[in-house]
Amino acid sequence: MKKLISCLCALAIVFLTVAPLTAVASAKDYSHLRGTEINVYNWGEYISDGAEGTMDVNKKFEEETGIKVNYTTYDTNENMYNKIKGGGANYDIIIPSDYMIQRMLEEEMLEKINFDNIPNYSNIMDEYKDLYFDPTNEYSVPYNVGMVGLIYNTKLVTETPDSWGVMWDEKYSGQILMFNNPRDAFGITQCYLGIDLNTSDSNDWHRAYDKLKEQKPLVSSYVMDDVFNKMESGEAAMCAYYAGDYLSMKENNPDLSFVYPKEGTNIFVDSVCIPVGCQNKEGAELYINFLLREDVALANAEYICYASPNKAVVNNDEYSLKDEEILYPAPGDMPKTQYYHNLPPELLMLMTSLWDNLKIEGNDDTSIYVGLISFTVIAVGYAVYRTIRKKRRERMY
Repeated sequence: MKKLISCLCALAIVFLTVAPLTAVASAKDYSHLRGTEINVYNWGEYISDGAEGTMDVNKKFEEETGIKVNYTTYDTNENMYNKIKGGGANYDIIIPSDYMIQRMLEEEMLEKINFDNIPNYSNIMDEYKDLYFDPTNEYSVPYNVGMVGLIYNTKLVTETPDSWGVMWDEKYSGQILMFNNPRDAFGITQCYLGIDLNTSDSNDWHRAYDKLKEQKPLVSSYVMDDVFNKMESGEAAMCAYYAGDYLSMKENNPDLSFVYPKEGTNIFVDSVCIPVGCQNKEGAELYINFLLREDVALANAEYICYASPNKAVVNNDEYSLKDEEILYPAPGDMPKTQYYHNLPPELLMLMTSLWDNLKIEGNDDTSIYVGLISFTVIAVGYAVYRTIRKKRRERMY
């Protein structure tokens, strides 16, 4: 109901806003882009898509500009990075998190943005400019801001937790969901152990790995986008996930509650970037400017439920989440936070190796080996069968 009411407000703004093509990006003529396409690669559940009467952002952009949007999603920064690094596809728009932007910049994977084409950049609040991952504000435009917290089902969790330690409590065995990406899983564990999230000490990473191994028998599953169904349905007692997504989940399950654990947490800024190899840079910049426009940014902020870096949204009295303390904590209620930074190559390799070991360890090794042996036997048997059959046919003819 909240989304429906707030989106009606957003739609009212849209109706009152004159938004021909020229309104998308100042007075510059972009008519030559009609009939072109842009490829957008974004997180799942991360744009207002027209559900329940909300604004369909991509459709509206297409209608106003005549540019077709080919839209696909990913569920982790690492999966997005690997796909682009591997050259499997060309995208015009991606929306990575801060540490991944830093990594992609170091590897020269991002294009400089022409901000002459993005006059709505003036809507970005100063506190989200000059950040460590793009100190010159040339390669990224903030899209959303968030923090990681603990989401729990009050019908299944008897106490009011205040620590990440509850995710290691054996009485919730089989009811705990953990991040299915290494940076966040290690980050939660590092917070719990009092380890710097960007530590360069390999021993710290091994300590966190040992703690994750200790937790693994208690974990029901490692999740990303599937966390929504599991928490909304009451299948799990708790998970670590992004604060904005908690607000979306709570709409479908009022038994859910949220806390920022006392040990601290990760804060992040996801930003819009243009990767090297893009096919329609002007169209991409037009799209970025469109995302920053007040009515569009408001629709996204209402739908996604993350904190907005857009002052036109935050200062809008129609914004239903304007006073939401989980998104915008008062200074005295702000949890201890730390940004992820890109790690040196040797630490990235170590983290990936430890994560891979974690996901393998604890499984039924016997069943794995039996399965591998069975597959090998079948494959070899089939190959022998094909060879014999081929020779028989050769003799026949």
